[in-house]
Amino acid sequence: MIKRVSILLVVVGTLFAGLLLFSYDVIKVEWISFMEIQPSYKPMEDPLPVAARSIPVDGAAYVPGMGAPSNPIPAEDGSISNGSQLYSINCVQCHGETGKGDGVIGTALVNPPADLTSARVMGLSDGAIFVTISAGVPGRMPNLNENLNVRQRWDVVNYIRAVIQNQPQP
Repeated sequence: MIKRVSILLVVVGTLFAGLLLFSYDVIKVEWISFMEIQPSYKPMEDPLPVAARSIPVDGAAYVPGMGAPSNPIPAEDGSISNGSQLYSINCVQCHGETGKGDGVIGTALVNPPADLTSARVMGLSDGAIFVTISAGVPGRMPNLNENLNVRQRWDVVNYIRAVIQNQPQP
């Protein structure tokens, strides 16, 4: 009887020890999970389009078909200096330092960029400039809504209005 109980304890102890080895990852067992058999993508590899009628986290920048939005950011020094930095990073290559469309890349383009100091552009509302920066111009200017958030786009608008369009004309 004692022999049978001791054999039973050895068998149960061995099974328990084996269970502990697997449960504490001492011995790794690769289990198949559904995460392993579904398609995977690297970051920004074939991103899905934004859902129709969805609103970004920042809120709607503008609603298509409702006209140009009004500028919610006052043209203060902080906004203008931030807009200056963003303009030099994203816009100066095509529009140039003075906004005349004479940037390094702009002069080589078949469709030259807009002269930001022209009467046509000066006649646009802040919202119209914002929408152009956001949506771009097909065949002429890329949209910058993925490069710049809503606040940054308004800062660029304030910089264009305060500095580019107010510089002395030759």
